Amino acid sequence: MNQEPHTLHPTDEERAVLYDFLRRVRDSGKQFFLQSDIQSHLDDCEGSEDISQKSPIMEVLRHGMNAVFRDPWLIVHYRPSIGKWRFGRFHVDDLMCERIGVNEFMQFCETAVNKTDLPPEWGIEFNAQPFLKDVPLLKDKKQIGRGVEYLNKTLANRLFADTGKRAKTLLDFLRVHQHRGEKFMLSDRMSTTEELFEAIESAEEYLQQQDDEALWSDVRAEMNTLGFEAGWGDKVARIRETIGLLSEILDAPDPQTVEEFLRRIPMIFNVVIFSPHGYFGQSKVLGLPDTGGQIVYILDQVRALEKEMRARIQQQGLDIEPQILVLTRLIPEASDTGCDVPEEHINGTENARILRVPFTNENGEVVPQWISRFHIWPYLEQYTLDAERLILAELGNKPDLIIGNYSDGNLVGTLMAQRLGVTQCNIAHALEKTKYLYSDLFWKENEEAYNFSAHFTADLLAMNAADFIITSTYQEIAGNNESMGQYESYMAYTMPSLYRVPKGIDVFDPKFNIVSPGADEKVYFPYTKKKQRIAGLKEDIETLLHGDFPEAISHFEDREKPLIFLMSRLDKVKNVTGFVEWYGRHKELQELANVFIIAGNTVYEKSDDEEEKAQIKRFYDLIETHQLRGKLRWVPKQSDKIFNGELYRVIAERGGIFVQPALFEAFGLTVIEAMTSGLPTFATVFGGPLEIIEEGQSGFHIDPNKGDEAAEKMAEFFRRCQKEKDYWSQISKGGIDRVEECYTWRLYASRLMTLSRVYGFWKFVTNLDRAGTRAYDSLFYNSVYRPIVEKISERK
Repeated sequence: MNQEPHTLHPTDEERAVLYDFLRRVRDSGKQFFLQSDIQSHLDDCEGSEDISQKSPIMEVLRHGMNAVFRDPWLIVHYRPSIGKWRFGRFHVDDLMCERIGVNEFMQFCETAVNKTDLPPEWGIEFNAQPFLKDVPLLKDKKQIGRGVEYLNKTLANRLFADTGKRAKTLLDFLRVHQHRGEKFMLSDRMSTTEELFEAIESAEEYLQQQDDEALWSDVRAEMNTLGFEAGWGDKVARIRETIGLLSEILDAPDPQTVEEFLRRIPMIFNVVIFSPHGYFGQSKVLGLPDTGGQIVYILDQVRALEKEMRARIQQQGLDIEPQILVLTRLIPEASDTGCDVPEEHINGTENARILRVPFTNENGEVVPQWISRFHIWPYLEQYTLDAERLILAELGNKPDLIIGNYSDGNLVGTLMAQRLGVTQCNIAHALEKTKYLYSDLFWKENEEAYNFSAHFTADLLAMNAADFIITSTYQEIAGNNESMGQYESYMAYTMPSLYRVPKGIDVFDPKFNIVSPGADEKVYFPYTKKKQRIAGLKEDIETLLHGDFPEAISHFEDREKPLIFLMSRLDKVKNVTGFVEWYGRHKELQELANVFIIAGNTVYEKSDDEEEKAQIKRFYDLIETHQLRGKLRWVPKQSDKIFNGELYRVIAERGGIFVQPALFEAFGLTVIEAMTSGLPTFATVFGGPLEIIEEGQSGFHIDPNKGDEAAEKMAEFFRRCQKEKDYWSQISKGGIDRVEECYTWRLYASRLMTLSRVYGFWKFVTNLDRAGTRAYDSLFYNSVYRPIVEKISERK
């Protein structure tokens, strides 16, 4: 990325197009240009389509992601391939074009924002590049999100090339496992590799003579004598298999055998999950500010993880009760949500719990009210210390795995994982940086509302500290050929007058893994499964759709029309009001279908979230402007997921569709819920739904920036359903099949538990513990992040 300047010499043909393009840029009067702006100006230039695709100059423009203009220079950030960034500059008058480095690009951006010709002197810089030199980075963009596979292959070949070193490594690793003082796998008496080889040979010979169904307790005495402890398996057949895998690795290791062996190791008994912001509860919380799909995700995740952990522990022949603790914030003024209760059992689990720890101010006083996720940064450090004391008291030991959620939970997870020396997994759910245009360059203008200075710094620190990161989709990491991914946006950026990031994260880092979640199969299932349907909710659902429901806005004049259903939070990114505007402009769609929306509050005075208030006002304005009363019904958030599950099915059996029009959606749990219920689904092309939905087979993609086209696509669907009686059912079945094949919590839990073991192993036996990165993170945390948070505290 830090390449030397390289001048590009345009041909006569290129000069003509370049002159036209740069003239349009200058005449536009704009300073900052998006990808769409660059392409639009280029497409308007006569002859641009005739220039070779291999032209280096056209490559800069055709792959341009954004650009900055300060007469006479245009600086372009371009992306010739996923995860590969380059930078170039053009002189408007002499048409000079040259490649430049990332620091020169960022300097230019800073002078443009600060309106000065001088770059800042002695600016602060975050640069992770030196710490990546020993990391086995992926080579191919197709491998992104499959980090553990690449890691196993690369490190197995590198580390296990020498038989003696291989045996010593495994001996040391297998001797460290224990739980509350009880040793597993290998006895301390086994201290040399020679003893290990002898013990394996004797064990295999002994086990061949035992019945497959014999229990560990039946063979324990003899196995102990050989130096083996519990953990190899519950029955002889499994014990024999596990020791056989070890023998294969010692003889001739391959990546698949290494992973299969590691997934059997008793390493994970206690898991702590962090999700501080919002209202984290099991009822009456969905739709409240900062409270949506992440809550559903974590609760379903916990249920699946507990089942997987219990199954693995049983297979290991151990009698240990797994513990999962979800740490969130205690909110004294929580109304009837239950978020003021310190401890709560998680429904559908045997032993998992929610533990709530309050935020406290600088005087040690509990903060009683809800606080936006954008304003919680001053409380997180003390929250971490308070949560740590509670966790250690509850578990009697440190956890085996820490999972962070969203930016705040990932930061808390980072701090605690470093303090306790625990394997750390991050889950972003959604990174704010890509949601708001130029949010890094113009962070100052957004600071009052969003505190991006702390937010993006927390993201940067947590990403680099994590042992592994799981995402729901490839898009989340690296985007696609046309647009960059959420994590990719942290590769390089600048926050003028604050700090510069020439290398923040690398999407080719093997810490990234795609592990897609699912929907709760007991709640969300196809409308065709009549025996599982909840008939008792029929009357309540009819009231919600057509009756005298509290705070419902409008009604349907024609109840026979199919419904277009939307359900989400009411904020700018979810784009509910954007959809209402599309619908209002498309008269034929209004004739074909009604719209039913569940979102946020419908009463302005009941909202205490400024962004939601703005959306409420816009919603009412659009209803009146487009005269949508009688065609659209809007009701406030509904947090009962069992009720919502049946609602999906009712709307499906009446021939409706589900629409998710977000400007960006990291994954899209509601998309999964709707599809598995049998509702044909139209969802944003930006983010996870692009991978979830197979266009025209299991649903449809829509571009939220092209609302009229999206509305026409829905209208065409309804027209075709009127002409082809089986078309609705065809798309409905396609959605159901897609979810069943690819998106289940059982697959998710199994993969996550395996990843935690594999990364724990490689962290133990190699330099992937990233000690240098952690030290660098700690320095940046104390010298940059803390002062930022102190300034936020002063503004409160």
